[in-house]
Amino acid sequence: MTELAASIEWNTSTHVWDEIVDEPMRAIYSAYQRPLGITARPAVLAIDLYNKVFAGGDLPPHSLQDRFPSSCGAFAHAAVEPIYRILTTARELDLPVIHLTASRSGSDAVATNRQTGRDEAREGDPWEFHRRLAPVAGEVVVQKERASAFYGTQLLAELVMRGVDSLIVVGESTSGCVRASVVDGYSNGFHMTVVEDGVFDRSWLNHQVNLFDLHHKYADVIDSSDLVPMMRAAVHTRELA
Repeated sequence: MTELAASIEWNTSTHVWDEIVDEPMRAIYSAYQRPLGITARPAVLAIDLYNKVFAGGDLPPHSLQDRFPSSCGAFAHAAVEPIYRILTTARELDLPVIHLTASRSGSDAVATNRQTGRDEAREGDPWEFHRRLAPVAGEVVVQKERASAFYGTQLLAELVMRGVDSLIVVGESTSGCVRASVVDGYSNGFHMTVVEDGVFDRSWLNHQVNLFDLHHKYADVIDSSDLVPMMRAAVHTRELA
């Protein structure tokens, strides 16, 4: 088992999936219970935080589909402050922050098979980063053509070069690029932590189900309110080593 520099117990917090997961299902997944946390050398992966998914404002995604079919609406806007707290804490602690975004290479490769069937309305450049979540000087931006942050990119080399051993994931979508990146990160030997209130999806049900499954199999799903002090504790532990 990965050695954690900062951790909490399995049943410390409530989760977004609690309302849909019954006791028989909890029993089936009980073998996955373990301490949750991060290691001493984490980095933050910020996935696909471009304007396109915030377009149309703080409204239910289904009400935005005619004009902004790629928007996650209220779910995206609710995640801005938690993501900002994670990014700010990482920068304060001098932890690596790596931003993933869609490739603009013109390749035929796409992250998913989703078809909108129509042009989207524009609010500025849809592929620019959200103004509060944009990279700052010195932070790496990795362009990807598929759902996983690892597939066909330099991400793994960047992480190895920086001595990173665990990843803190924010961004979207929970059921798409976040999930693919978390599974590939786990498969590449990294301890994966997903910020529960810092990831989002167009579908609340997809968000709940995928976080439940990721939490048990591939990642520790932890709220930003618990994770920020854990990030500080992990760096302190590393400095004392």
